[in-house]
Amino acid sequence: MFTFATAGRLVVGAGAADGVAGLLASFGPGVLVVAGGSADVEALAGAGDVDVWRHRGEPTVEDVRAVVARARELRPDVVVGWGGGSVVDTAKAVAALALSDGDVLDHLEVVGRGLPLPAAALPVVAVPTTAGTGAEVTANAPVRVPERRVKASLRGPTLLPAVAVVDPVLTVGCPPAVTASSGADALTQCLEAFTTPQATPLTDPLAREGLRRAGRSLLRAHAHGDDLDARTDLSLAALMSGMALANARLGAVHGLAAALGGRLGAPHGEVCAAVLAATTAANVRALRRGDPDGEGLRRYAEAAAVLTGRPGARPEDGVAWLRDTVAALGVRGLAALGLEDGDVAHVARDALAASSTRGNPVVLTGDEMEDVLRTSL
Repeated sequence: MFTFATAGRLVVGAGAADGVAGLLASFGPGVLVVAGGSADVEALAGAGDVDVWRHRGEPTVEDVRAVVARARELRPDVVVGWGGGSVVDTAKAVAALALSDGDVLDHLEVVGRGLPLPAAALPVVAVPTTAGTGAEVTANAPVRVPERRVKASLRGPTLLPAVAVVDPVLTVGCPPAVTASSGADALTQCLEAFTTPQATPLTDPLAREGLRRAGRSLLRAHAHGDDLDARTDLSLAALMSGMALANARLGAVHGLAAALGGRLGAPHGEVCAAVLAATTAANVRALRRGDPDGEGLRRYAEAAAVLTGRPGARPEDGVAWLRDTVAALGVRGLAALGLEDGDVAHVARDALAASSTRGNPVVLTGDEMEDVLRTSL
């Protein structure tokens, strides 16, 4: 038995964002917009009583508290998240908490109380301006806790947006570095959602098609940011990755990214890209030892065939493709992102305990996780 849940409505295609103001009319006149620092939300000026809150970077506990306080003061009818994945996640967190009097730490996993989110939440219209996290269709919202050097998530069905508007035109202005890190995140999410044992007959086609589109267009969009066909592929890959991961699981790459993100404060997608090839290689080696004829290796071989375009590709060919692609994107290693060798054991321990790691296709040891981290320095 499996379930499948996603945003209440999807509006996808070039120019889709032009209709957001019209969509908002059905929710009521009060609109709180959580927008990225450079996001152009002028199109929403006539959507009603619009209040814009600018947000940059991955949200911290204090960031969420500040916007929640504003939402409780304004009492809007709808929250719009217009920006990158972190902006959309912030909007989702605010909408989930605005109708209660609780604090974000009451509901945050790992370092908070982990209580269920309130049953009542404001509707969210998610408008991503990057192609990466798929936050427009996921039921979680990561939050950084700097004083604890961790990143944890709010989770629950009320975090699913009412409407997701995916317009690849909005991503055309993304700088190459943002294109690389966000696109690598989408690629990683498709790969992990496809290779996890929790994959389903509904998530497999999404993850497979997302891999195909990201694989053929990530480098092209990085080199030619105005290539709308490539941008469309990445936007669809991100959307598909979010739908797949929200209904399957992720894996050790995201377990490591959770541990590293809280400690380093580096962009999530860049951290994923930095450990992607080494983690995949470790998974393939472990599967070859423990289950050489099993489903795990078969899925890695299928993913390799999709990425390389070679029907007979082996899992190791996929690892080589990932390594070459990350290098071509100019992704920094973990040392450049701030990881010191003395922190490796602590990060490996935290990654093994992360919820995403439980979706990995094979159990990695602490030594194997440390080796991944040192290989990725």
